[in-house]
Amino acid sequence: MPKFHTLKVQDIRQETADCVSVAFAVPKTLAADYQFIQGQYLTLKTSINGEEIRRSYSICVGPKDGELRVAIKKVPDGRFSTYANEVLKVGEELEVMTPMGKFYTPLNANNQKQYVFFAAGSGITPTISIIKAILAEEPKSQVSLFYGNKGVGTIIFKEEIEQLKNLYLGRLSIHHILSQEMQGSDIFCGRLDGNKCTQYANIFFDAKTVDAYFICGPGDMIFSLKEALEKMGVELAKIHFELFVSPDQKNIPTSQAKEATTSNTKNIESQITIILDGNTYEFPLDSKGENILDTALKNGADLPFACKGGVCCTCKAKIMTGEVTMDVNYGLEADEIARGFVLTCQSHPTTDKVVVNFDE
Repeated sequence: MPKFHTLKVQDIRQETADCVSVAFAVPKTLAADYQFIQGQYLTLKTSINGEEIRRSYSICVGPKDGELRVAIKKVPDGRFSTYANEVLKVGEELEVMTPMGKFYTPLNANNQKQYVFFAAGSGITPTISIIKAILAEEPKSQVSLFYGNKGVGTIIFKEEIEQLKNLYLGRLSIHHILSQEMQGSDIFCGRLDGNKCTQYANIFFDAKTVDAYFICGPGDMIFSLKEALEKMGVELAKIHFELFVSPDQKNIPTSQAKEATTSNTKNIESQITIILDGNTYEFPLDSKGENILDTALKNGADLPFACKGGVCCTCKAKIMTGEVTMDVNYGLEADEIARGFVLTCQSHPTTDKVVVNFDE
């Protein structure tokens, strides 16, 4: 069960003109709670102009780097990202949820694998964490990174990436793709998409022999690359991707949502029971009304959540009794749904009684 703790900002580093990385001081008493797996993220919470704001940001360091750090890129009209880039100071405190996320694959020192990464913009944040872990923990594995940006000045972690390349000569190859600057070769100019992926597969790697692909960036880029890889015969199980924007933004097609749960759609009033930290909360909810998460919050249950868009899985819980239907699902896998897990931010009751357990 993810929990918030108050952590002090230990360091703020200006990575680019519109991106900072923020490191947190973790007390020894909480060290175990904030141990993370490469590719995971933290949800940050604070009050801005009297309103509670929560946002999730990927951890941008390796598990063995000895610090807890996230990167926050300023986005237009982004309240939290603007606050972090312009207002937040070292020594201030934020509410930080314990690490979450499934954007990784298990590592083993005996592995001899080939990994290919595609990232764009701030999609490098979980990517660099995974790359550092692979290079440190799998000495026989090879890594290729294709990283898209507008220009050289917008490349987040540029120096660190080059240092990694020099440190792991022969095992890490880096390819920068710039959309607004020429680099002398057409294949590295423009946007990172499915067409580029097909070109790169013909030159730099054999699509079918790569052991795992990781894709992180805007939704349209992710699904373009995913489609291209599938057309080249890559097994779906080898393709890992992380959405870092909410699905209400236009670049994430609803058609790309994973299978959601379905059930009957009759209009009923259901009695909802929430189990959280051993406590129970009960309230009625119309099947055609708002989702379970929002209603539970209004009824005093301090449930974990972040994006409220069916992406991050922070609000995941298990249905113990009854049935629900989900509007969309970008985060849960088919096996999780089969075991009764749902995203409560997308869930509506379809039976007279529903028991939702957040402690499972």
